[in-house]
Amino acid sequence: MKFSMNYSLAAADLLADEAITLDLFKTPGWPDLVGQALEMRPVAVHFNLEAGSGRLVHSDWSQVDNLLPLSSSPLVNLHFEPRAEDYPGVPLQTHDTDHISLMLERTIADVQAAVERFGVENVILENTPFPAMSVHILQAATQPAAICQVVEETGCGLLLDISHARIAAHSLEMDEQEYLAALPVDRLRELHITGVHPWENGLRDHLPMLEQDWLALDWVLERIRDGDWAPAWMLAFEYGGVGEKFAWRSDPQVIASQAPRLYEMVHAV
Repeated sequence: MKFSMNYSLAAADLLADEAITLDLFKTPGWPDLVGQALEMRPVAVHFNLEAGSGRLVHSDWSQVDNLLPLSSSPLVNLHFEPRAEDYPGVPLQTHDTDHISLMLERTIADVQAAVERFGVENVILENTPFPAMSVHILQAATQPAAICQVVEETGCGLLLDISHARIAAHSLEMDEQEYLAALPVDRLRELHITGVHPWENGLRDHLPMLEQDWLALDWVLERIRDGDWAPAWMLAFEYGGVGEKFAWRSDPQVIASQAPRLYEMVHAV
């Protein structure tokens, strides 16, 4: 398994100073940033593609076509994010079977469109948290049964965001490990991790790792080492980034202290 983390100026400086070691940088699908990161390390491009609202069926794939040859991974990631704006009159926390069936139908169509374009072996679906910081995603998308159904019917792989899963489990009042084990881990292809902190009467990710985060990651990696779960090609530490949104959470001291520990854990699998 390879170790990557979000590209940030702080991480780039630490890498140049040999204070941290990375196999790859992870970047959004921004051509200039991809080029900048490629000057230091191979890049895993993470695309902003949402499955769940039926929009990918008519998508323009030009961004992916242009950037995928620059990525060190052939995988095209989709976020399982059926947005409320595309389901007028449907409550965020609906339990109506007709609503959920419609959500699954649209999600499967979106994922299938990507599968037909890039190949079933190259498409991965990322689980979403609920509530997210922007609470506009139908909660039904966080149910393990829904994620399993989409993966099973389309044949795609799973991008397991451990932090998303833990937030979703908390919101659904489920045990974290039971929630994680209920996901389609036999189709695991990629992992993401960040710290999860209490935040405004809820939880927030993309923050420094806390003790419980280390324990959760160790539990996941143990499942992979034991062969209970499929192997992942990469784990990405999604701390830090570029721009004002990440300025307050790209602390070089955090990166310098936590990236080496993560690198060792990943390479011990």
